[in-house]
Amino acid sequence: MELLPFASFLNPDKRLFWVYMLSSLFIAGVYLLLYKKEARLNLSKKLWLHKSAQLDYLYFFVNYSLKVAIVLPVLFGAKEVALLTNRALFSFFDYNLITGVNYQLIVLLYTLTLFVVSDFTRYWLHRFLHTVPLLWEFHKVHHSAKVLNPLTFYRVHPVENLLFGLRYSVSIGVVTGVFIYFFGGAISVVEILGASAFVFIFSLFGSNLRHSHIKLVYPKQLEKFFISPRQHQIHHSRSHYNKNYGGYLAIWDSLFGSLCFSKDVGKIHFGLGEEEKRFSSVYQLLITPFINLSRRFV
Repeated sequence: MELLPFASFLNPDKRLFWVYMLSSLFIAGVYLLLYKKEARLNLSKKLWLHKSAQLDYLYFFVNYSLKVAIVLPVLFGAKEVALLTNRALFSFFDYNLITGVNYQLIVLLYTLTLFVVSDFTRYWLHRFLHTVPLLWEFHKVHHSAKVLNPLTFYRVHPVENLLFGLRYSVSIGVVTGVFIYFFGGAISVVEILGASAFVFIFSLFGSNLRHSHIKLVYPKQLEKFFISPRQHQIHHSRSHYNKNYGGYLAIWDSLFGSLCFSKDVGKIHFGLGEEEKRFSSVYQLLITPFINLSRRFV
């Protein structure tokens, strides 16, 4: 377990891993060379020293500390879920170990299944955070950002961190338990620099630009399958926050009617409008959801 937030820069499982940051800087640099009119905003103090951005920088450290002190201790791990899943399968079904399958194929299938299931469950939890009023009060913390930068990704309430931690443990644990049941315990993940290959590839190609003002658009046919940075920026807009819930894949948005293409949206405005003033400090980011909920039930 990481004890210092700076460790994220050295962890390939984290969005801030130095390789992903450098690749995002390179992509952003190329973008700004092609669209020089965008450089004035993206390189301005007005953006990077905006009060909302400064709050992101501070909250990153506070939220990390709260996650280590409060959220992680109450979470159960994917290993426990995998064990329970495996035991359940043995209890209800005969043992059907599949033999004769190429080991490399099993590893590739396991890696792909983990990625797809994780992305699918991430999509639905994210959608529920918007559509379930109680959960939306906590997710407002993330959408209260007036400007976007890579650390906006971490502007998340501890309750939401807990929910995503549970989602991760359950989804990864269930998949692992099923694979152990069918193929035995000798399974592993295709990795690049210590991260799942699929996560590494998607993170390398601009994941950090999703929370930025770099309007990187994919061709429309590609945006049917993969969420572009611009599509996620559209999700942060006041008028399209019920679109583009997907993490890496856009297929879930396409299947369930929440997909919005970059070319279909013009100028956008981030934040919550008048409600933003209630999320203007670390204290307010943490306490406002509870205040809003108390007003709902009192």
